Amino acid sequence: MDMQGSRTLSVTQQQAWEALNDPEVLKVCIPGCESIEATGENAYDVTNAIKVGPVSAKFKGKLQLADVNAPHSYTINFEGNGGAAGFGKGSAKVSLTPQDAGSELGYAVNAQVGGKIAQVGQRLIDGVAKSMAEGFFKRFDEEMQRRHPAPAEAAPAAPDEPEPAAAPANGKGMPMWVWVAGALVLAIGVWVLRSLD
Repeated sequence: MDMQGSRTLSVTQQQAWEALNDPEVLKVCIPGCESIEATGENAYDVTNAIKVGPVSAKFKGKLQLADVNAPHSYTINFEGNGGAAGFGKGSAKVSLTPQDAGSELGYAVNAQVGGKIAQVGQRLIDGVAKSMAEGFFKRFDEEMQRRHPAPAEAAPAAPDEPEPAAAPANGKGMPMWVWVAGALVLAIGVWVLRSLD
């Protein structure tokens, strides 16, 4: 199976690069992810719970980054095994390009699956992979907005109106971004999530 696309991110190229290489950020953002552990330079073990149609299993996978060109691009080689449920392996090319108001993440994934998962049908597998990717992007964007909130734009006060009172220290006057995270993410999830299908 092949999947490719791009996403616009609201964070800088460097901020996105650092987050996409942070196992803790990825663990929070990947749906069903139970653990990501570094096992060496640019190498990780991943455990993820996946459900594709009637088949559900815990997949254990390995990720190896290659052709690393920080903060621009890398290739992720992956393999995952879910026991009787099946296996997945492949690679993903990931790129980050600076944009005016953030960055763009581009990805191209090539993966093969086998076992029971392959028997449920390509259309179902593709649907689950896209759904997981969307879940990743939403969570990633929320995490980036939490870590790198946009500066509040100060609206000029009307000439005859008094300056607004300072926000209370008890937290009731905190900006909205503290209470509700936003949404806008990109595609590192696709390669990790695809690897675990």
